[in-house]
Amino acid sequence: MGLDDTLAAAGELQDSDIAVYAWVLGHGSASVDAIAARTGADAGEGAAAVKRLLKLRLLQQHPDEPATVFAVAPETAAAQLAAPVEAEILHQRQRLSGIRRELLRAAPTYDNRRSAVGAVEVLENLHLVREALAQASERCCEEIIASQPGGGARVSEAMEEALVRDRAVLERGVRLRTLYHHTARFNGPSQAYVAAASALGGEYRTAHELFGRLIVFDRETAFIPVQGDSWGAVVIREPSTIAYLCEIFEQTWDRATPFTAAVGQQLETVSREIHETIVRLLAAGLKDEAIARRLGMSLRTARRHIADIMGDLGAESRFQAGVRAATQGLLDADEPDATLVAPSARPGVGPVPTPPPSGAPERPHGNNSS
Repeated sequence: MGLDDTLAAAGELQDSDIAVYAWVLGHGSASVDAIAARTGADAGEGAAAVKRLLKLRLLQQHPDEPATVFAVAPETAAAQLAAPVEAEILHQRQRLSGIRRELLRAAPTYDNRRSAVGAVEVLENLHLVREALAQASERCCEEIIASQPGGGARVSEAMEEALVRDRAVLERGVRLRTLYHHTARFNGPSQAYVAAASALGGEYRTAHELFGRLIVFDRETAFIPVQGDSWGAVVIREPSTIAYLCEIFEQTWDRATPFTAAVGQQLETVSREIHETIVRLLAAGLKDEAIARRLGMSLRTARRHIADIMGDLGAESRFQAGVRAATQGLLDADEPDATLVAPSARPGVGPVPTPPPSGAPERPHGNNSS
């Protein structure tokens, strides 16, 4: 009897069958006719009950008198029914092991070929990226670091999915650190996500400027965006390049502000940093679109900040704003290292898709306020 037949048989047991089983159990053994007479069932009902009980092995035929049946323990019946099913499962497991063993014979060839073409792999579409990220996350056992530009465009559904992924990673003891733009502090879903993930052990910080989108697993595999407006990614396994990317992350992490509960003084500090950065970028001649990208905010929000700053300075042009900002000492603060604000500031550098384990932001949807 196969697995489906066994489950079907188990589902056929009726209350009247239990009554027949109990009677036979009390009387040692009996014929089908005797069972029907003693239990008050007609011959047809008695025979049907016996047939079902025989199928389930709760009743078994006497070796010398097939018309006579006797009851056995349910554990014995279950063991007899399960034996062929367990044998079938064992057989299928052996088949699976054989399939894996045969296919893994090709693994050295694949690895050698990948090494031959270099330690950089370009994933052209979202399906390949998600698959590679999922595999890297499953293999990761020590640390994940991520830089996720943006902040004002996250939605609750995306952050809830990210929390499920992060919980699985953190419960394995993996350290998870993520950088966001300061604008994430003003986004409700981001605030709720960080509070929940921090309680699980995740670490989150924000900065007024980020160097671009990055995720690194165990300092062995890194994902960065492909050039252009694409959901593709570049996978890097070359140790020196990964070490360089990790050093950039660590420098930014050290200067970033811990993403704690939003309190007045902290938000004032964050707002002041955003304001000062916009002043410097205006003085440097960056366009509105570039400023929005650098600060991880929508174009509309960036333009609102720029208009407020121009109004505060009483300037009618960017040049005039730069002059007045310099005169008032607003440009004296140390500027961030230019080498650390490259990828996300360059037009044409697209985002790596949301990785399974890092709580990454979705692609912005519409305009959002910081």
